[in-house]
Amino acid sequence: MARLTPVSHEDRLTLVEHLDELRTRLIVAGGAFLVAFGLCMWQNDLVLSIANEPLPADCVPGPVEECIPSTFGVSEPFMTTITVAAYFAIVIALPVILYQLYAFILPALTPDERRVTLPLMLTIPFLFIGGVVFAYFVVMPAAVNFLLNFNESEFNIQVRAREYYSFFALTLVALGFLFQVPIVILAVCRLGITSPQELARNRRYAILAIAVVAMLLPGTDPVTMLISMVPLIILFEGSLILARFFGQPSWQEAERAPPAEPTPEPPG
Repeated sequence: MARLTPVSHEDRLTLVEHLDELRTRLIVAGGAFLVAFGLCMWQNDLVLSIANEPLPADCVPGPVEECIPSTFGVSEPFMTTITVAAYFAIVIALPVILYQLYAFILPALTPDERRVTLPLMLTIPFLFIGGVVFAYFVVMPAAVNFLLNFNESEFNIQVRAREYYSFFALTLVALGFLFQVPIVILAVCRLGITSPQELARNRRYAILAIAVVAMLLPGTDPVTMLISMVPLIILFEGSLILARFFGQPSWQEAERAPPAEPTPEPPG
């Protein structure tokens, strides 16, 4: 029978048992996605309205209160609705998916590595949601405003649904994953791969890497790039501060711990 509880590091499972556990966890993760997808399809009008919110009201000609992207094909409204619902479902089901992933790789970790990994894994969904919220309320309005108003007198600007929703989803997901910078820095420091001091000495290379990553975000406009760089640099600097206090490798903690007092021998 397949098990859903994490396997202990000391447990020894056969290949068939590992595959059975993997199948069960994939089913659970897939079930969470399907439930979230069904919820998003049921409320697809609300989902599309939330996705349309960053668009300015005057993005299409005429007296409209809300900008509604255009479609140019018979099947595009249906396929676009499914795609947007799937994007939202992934975000909603992410905590369950991450837990199943963590529970599957847990047996490969030693007890020390597990103590390092567990707190970091628990913060991943919160950082991801923080990145999505920042992208939705800050990055998307600024990027859309800049891109739609750039040289607007020379073009008949129409917002196509499929392209806009792809841009919307990729921007939110990309910022959600980029907000995992503190997790990466704390993990490499706790595992002894590098140190906060070494990262601080190479800060200029880290900022250059952040600029390159921000430049590769969907939109490729300077406004999106600069706005995205600001929180990433703040997260990097904040991660260095946290790493100085909590990023000490476990083997160094054991070395610096005071030696245990010897147990007195009973009188003979």
